[in-house]
Amino acid sequence: MQKLCVALRLPLIALILGCSSCTHYANDAWTGKDKAEHFVGSAVLAAAGTAYGDRQGWNEARSRSFGLMFSVGLGAAKELYDSREGGSGWSWKDFSWDIAGAAVGYSAYHLTHY
Repeated sequence: MQKLCVALRLPLIALILGCSSCTHYANDAWTGKDKAEHFVGSAVLAAAGTAYGDRQGWNEARSRSFGLMFSVGLGAAKELYDSREGGSGWSWKDFSWDIAGAAVGYSAYHLTHY
């Protein structure tokens, strides 16, 4: 049963994001100051989330999952906030930088602690 729940997480997240009520999308470039901020912010959040899991005594896999999902979840929430009417719009490019930063943040934490 637990394996089924884990297998359904990604499709459920994709469905929620795909059906979100974005009023508009951003027309932005792949580079820029805000992309660096997304990358670095997500890296810090992923490392902090992973460190939190370690301090709670969780095993490595659970800490890693928490750190990555904490960072990516906050990135998705930020993009949902931007997609509201009057916001800058949902940016898949910003979200891509969020995911890349989360992966680097966890990797950097892992390399320094294991």
